Formats: sequence, structure tokens, C-alpha cells
Amino acid sequence: MASFLSKEYITANANFNRWLVPPAALAIHLSIGMAYGFSVFWKPLGNALMGADGKPLAACAAGATTVAEKLSGTARALTATDCNWTQFDLGWMYTLFFVLLGCSAALWGGWLEREGPRKAGLVSLLCWCGGLLISAYGVYAHQLWMMWLGSGVIGGIGLGLGYISPVSTLIKWFPDRRGMATGMAIMGFGGGAMIGSPLATKLMTYFTSPGNVGVWQTFVTLAAIYSVFMLCGALGYRVPPVGWKPANWTPPATAKNTMIATRHVHLKNAHKTPQFWLLWIVLCMNVSAGIGIIGAAAPMLQETFGGALIGQPELGFADIKKDEALTAAAAAVGAGFVGLISLFNIFGRIGWASSSDKLGRKRTYFIFFTLGAILYCTATYMAGMKSLALFVACFCVIASMYGGGFATIPAYLADMFGTQFVGAIHGRLLTAWSTAGILGPVVVNYMHDTRLEQGVPFDQVYAPIFVVLAGLMVVGFIANMLVKPVADQYFMTDAELAEVHKISHEKTMQNQTKVSAVVNAAQQHLVLVKLAWATVLIPIGYGVWSTVQKAGGLFS
Repeated sequence: MASFLSKEYITANANFNRWLVPPAALAIHLSIGMAYGFSVFWKPLGNALMGADGKPLAACAAGATTVAEKLSGTARALTATDCNWTQFDLGWMYTLFFVLLGCSAALWGGWLEREGPRKAGLVSLLCWCGGLLISAYGVYAHQLWMMWLGSGVIGGIGLGLGYISPVSTLIKWFPDRRGMATGMAIMGFGGGAMIGSPLATKLMTYFTSPGNVGVWQTFVTLAAIYSVFMLCGALGYRVPPVGWKPANWTPPATAKNTMIATRHVHLKNAHKTPQFWLLWIVLCMNVSAGIGIIGAAAPMLQETFGGALIGQPELGFADIKKDEALTAAAAAVGAGFVGLISLFNIFGRIGWASSSDKLGRKRTYFIFFTLGAILYCTATYMAGMKSLALFVACFCVIASMYGGGFATIPAYLADMFGTQFVGAIHGRLLTAWSTAGILGPVVVNYMHDTRLEQGVPFDQVYAPIFVVLAGLMVVGFIANMLVKPVADQYFMTDAELAEVHKISHEKTMQNQTKVSAVVNAAQQHLVLVKLAWATVLIPIGYGVWSTVQKAGGLFS
């Protein structure tokens, strides 16, 4: 079994087609991407316990108004079985997802590079799906701590390993299209919730019965489905032999493009370079600005435009809140907005990352930060002018660049540090995501709540928030402009690289011309390639269709 999982065993032979690797990566990313969609469980779980009168029991933190009181209620909710959970209680699991994702990717990225993507993919499967099963029992026994441990901690570790498992492999298989390759895989992480959320909703509806909200059964079912997909994905991973390159492809001349390294920086030296920390700031600023707004997209639209969303522009959000029917109608439009920016987030990943192969990574981020700052400032005017279409357009483009930033950064790292340790270096850089996952929402939510407490009207709350987010884009712009080629002193010598290959049990290619020609032959494994792509594209199509239907309410 150890041999079957080893990097040496999964090194491709002359009959392998490299186009089989992206769908394997997508199978894993589409599964773990459901982490983005866990909010569909909050409402059902908040009403899981019913009283004798058939109404939900009070929450453990009922009556809490201050942060201290809410935290006290959450502490009680961890083990209590006589009160319901609040969104505040459950939301910590969402925080744990992305904190653990960054931490686990940073801690075990080096192990992944040594042991290979197949072993990492299987460990990700065990953690993510095993975490879902632990959470299922936590729901059944009404133990919140088991949900935090199962999906939040153990599942979060699975997220980190699953997220970075294909990065190095895809970049090595597609040296001619690094951005496109990583964009295809990371698109799956953004699309996981687009597929999983409607599926989970249907499953909960199916399993619901008197006194049972159907969540634990849904967790078990999702764990079974994701196990199959992730197993196929992990077993589908192959790595190219050392020295492999596509047929008829010549690496770019460094004299013409000094931003693409031809040598490799060791993992132990990457964080010693200024380039690593500049790119850390680049990712952190791009994600902070985007994640804060995406997390508040639905209420932001409702508060800013009020009755204009439902054909009654004379009504403000304060008026709508007084009527249950109007509130529901506005919420439906807000959900459509969330669906729309989700689509732009997903397809921005493959679109912008692929474009970066032509534009260059630095120029792509130049566009992100320049256009992003302009759009955030423009959104303040569109909100004041009550121009719904242009406001929505601004945030659709921002969402595409938010997703594009995630998909382009692995290729940027490969350009800077070489491909030998790019997966592990990417894992360490993802601590920027963990930081941004706290920074962005804290900035947006703190400013939002503070301005409401000051009596600012709902439709004027977000204007200064957008200006602050534009400022974050300026910080990212400066960091990106300072990125220069890595100094020669940080690159490994040929002897050091050979030793790394030996430790990692990597096979060296014997016949470049013969292997590259066969690997890229159009007819090799053609049926298997089509079947693999159909397996991942059909669920993606289902998710897109479901999302488009929801987004339709925005234009009706």
C-alpha cells in the first residue's frame, strides 16, 4: 500500500495523457469547496430542538446583546442539549475552516511535496469526509463541540491538504499554461458550494420529518458522495518524470522575461526572500477586500437599495423590515445577487488565470488592484445614485478578480521560485488567506455596525466601507509593484536539486522526445479523458443552472 501511494509509483509512463490530471484535481476541489456553502445548514440547525408546543426551543445565548454575553452563550452551547444554537455559535465552524486550511497547508506542504499528491489527496478525503461523519453524530447528539471538531478542525485540515494537493503537479504538467492549469482546479473550490448547496437543500427536504430537520442524514449522504469523488480524484493523480516537457514546446527565454525563473528555490529559503512576503501581502489584500463584501453581499444590496429591489423605490430598508412579505421578497433578490457574484467568482478563476499566461502575473495583479480600487470608489457613487445595474456590475467584476487572485497566485509563485517546491510554498502563502478571512469581515462588519449605532441611514452605511476597501487595493498595488526577480543566492545548485529529487524518489526521464510525443498524442486515452471531464462538468453544469435560476430574481 505504501508503494501504491508513493510519488515514485504514480510517476507517469509513456501512455499517460496529461489532460486526465485536471479533472482529478477538480473532483477533489468540487468536494471540499462545499465549505463555502455550509451556511445552508445554519437555519435548520438553529431550529433543531423543538418544545412540547411544536415550536423551536430558545437559543443557548437567548437575550445576549454584548460580545461577552454571546461568547458565554456559545460556551454553554458547546455541550448543552436543552437549547438551540445561534448563527453566531455555528459561524465559528466557518472561521475554523479557513484558519485550519491555511495552517495545515503551511505545516504539511513540504510533506506533500515529498510524498506526492495521491497520498495527500487520500488524507484529505479521510479528514474532510470523516469530519462530516463526526459532525453528523454531533447533530444527532446535539453536541456543538463535535461539529467544531469534526468539520471545523479535522475537516479544515482536509481542506488545506486537498486545496494544495494538485498545485505543484498541475504546474509541472502544464509548464506552457501554468495559469490555466491552476485556474481549472481552483475553479472547482469556488464551484463546490454552487453544486453542494442546492444538493444539500434537496437532501434536507427529503430527510426532514416531524422533530427532525434532516441535517445529520444529509451530512452522512454528502460524506458518501464526496468519498467516491475524492477517491477517484486522488487515484487519478499522476506526476510527470523529472525533465518532462510538452512536445514542441520551448521554455521562454529568460533574457526576454526575467520574471520567470528557470531554477528552483528550496522551501526552507522561500520565506527568507522579500518576494514571498510581498506576494503574501498581495494575496492578503486582494482576499481581504473581496471576502468582506462577498460575505455580506445579500444584506449589503438590501440595505443599500431597499424597496427599489422589489419595484417600490419609495421604501427604504427600514420600511421593508416592518413587513414580513416585503422582507422575504427583498431577501430573494439578495440571494440572486449572491448567486450572480458566485458565478463571476468561479469563472473569474479560470478566465483571469488563463489570461495571465499571456499578460504575465504581475500585470494581471496590476489590473486587479487598479481596476478594483476604481470599482470600489465607483460603487460609492452608484449606491448614492441608486443605479442598481451599475452597482451590481461593479461587484460582479470585483468578484471575478477575487477568484482570479486565488487562481493566479500559484502560477505567480512558480514563476518566482520555480516548480520544485511550489505546492509547499503555496501552502505557506495561504496563511495570508487565513489572515484575510479575519481581517476583511472584521473591517466590514465593524464599520457597518458602528455606523448603524450612530444612526446613519441604511442606504448610506457602505460608502466609507468601500473607500477603505479601495485603500486595501492600493496597498496590494504597491506590494505587487515592488516584486522583482528572486536573487541568485536563493536558488538551489544542480547538486542540491539532484539530492531533493533523490529524497523525493522522483524518476528522471530517459527519452524526452519519445515520451513527450506520446504523452501529448491526441488519441491517447481519448475515451477516458472524455469520461473524466464529463464526470466533473455535469455537476458543474447543474450548479451553474441552479445558480442562474436564483440570480434570475435580480432581473425580474
